[in-house]
Amino acid sequence: MSKAEPSPFPYAVSGLSTLVAPPMPIDQWAEQMQIPHRHRSGESLEGTEIERILGIEAKSWAPDLFGDFDTMVALGREALRSAGIEAGQVDAFIALPCNPFEVMLDQDAFKLSRRIGLRDSLVPVQMIAGCAGIARAAALATTTGARHILIVTYSVPSVLSGSTGALNDLYRFNRHHPDRDSLWAAAGTFSDSASAMVLSRSASQDGTTVFYSRDTDAFDENPLVRFPGGGLNHPPGTPHADEMSCFGLDGKALAHFYSAAMLLNHRDLQAAVPGYTDKVERIYTHQAGPALVDDFLRRVGLGPDKAPTNAREFGNLITTATTKLLHDDMADGRVVNGDRVCLSVVGAGPERGALITHVDIADPVPPRTGRAEKGNLL
Repeated sequence: MSKAEPSPFPYAVSGLSTLVAPPMPIDQWAEQMQIPHRHRSGESLEGTEIERILGIEAKSWAPDLFGDFDTMVALGREALRSAGIEAGQVDAFIALPCNPFEVMLDQDAFKLSRRIGLRDSLVPVQMIAGCAGIARAAALATTTGARHILIVTYSVPSVLSGSTGALNDLYRFNRHHPDRDSLWAAAGTFSDSASAMVLSRSASQDGTTVFYSRDTDAFDENPLVRFPGGGLNHPPGTPHADEMSCFGLDGKALAHFYSAAMLLNHRDLQAAVPGYTDKVERIYTHQAGPALVDDFLRRVGLGPDKAPTNAREFGNLITTATTKLLHDDMADGRVVNGDRVCLSVVGAGPERGALITHVDIADPVPPRTGRAEKGNLL
């Protein structure tokens, strides 16, 4: 397996805004979704069964809140305020939607740029990414030469799979998607979240690093998470295009990749910054699922004092999983300006990467939870 190519990371986290929904107990989510039981005809999966299979106790799930584009705009603006800069000072912008509001022509990035107030001469970059998107964005950031970089990211599975209340019928009774027997698990695993982060060029690069890898030789071409509909392979209006327009996941391959790729990240971090686990205040690992996270932390000897988790409480928050952990730590005083932190992530593609960086936020804002916070964002 090839090694990644780490380089110093010349940026600090200078602004941060995060939003999740109040945790919905898994029993309540199961009752609302009505997922057909594969082995008991006419019955639905109960919350205890979903918790046993996926390991999660609750989910962040609010289609009315996260299905509103204004929410994403507000997070971007708040991140800029927390960094103490104006929109006109942003030199690079990366939109990182896991589920874009519009599929074609990078319209999410264009609309965010306009609504946030970024300069017209600023090139909007959009990457429709999975769980490791933050590593891809960080690696790209080092090539821009920018002083201030704004990243806005969001995952909204509730709108795709359950905005009408119960789980969408395409996820419940689908016979054409390659992952048709486990489509419900994608909805059960992935949760609603959104965040915005400002990276600002830092004079200190001591003990920092960033790297990114697709590990083509090791992990081949299995994307791990699939959404095959809507493009040229299955254009809208053609047979079964609707059935293909669902998120599915290859559970066995994903579990193997998470374990192997997180260990590779650990190896490459150790090579780039020897003894890194003792040199950073906290390590934020991607929260694919409680069992996978716990197994990795056990194998590398990390406890909750060094590597907190949130998968049981919220489900998989995708690109916001690690930044939510960081934001909560800052709110609790566990991490303060000047501390070094590590974000290590793996995800669909497949891809993996990590960064060690400093925190230097001019005007920290609290983590947001639920619609009641939206007025504070705007």
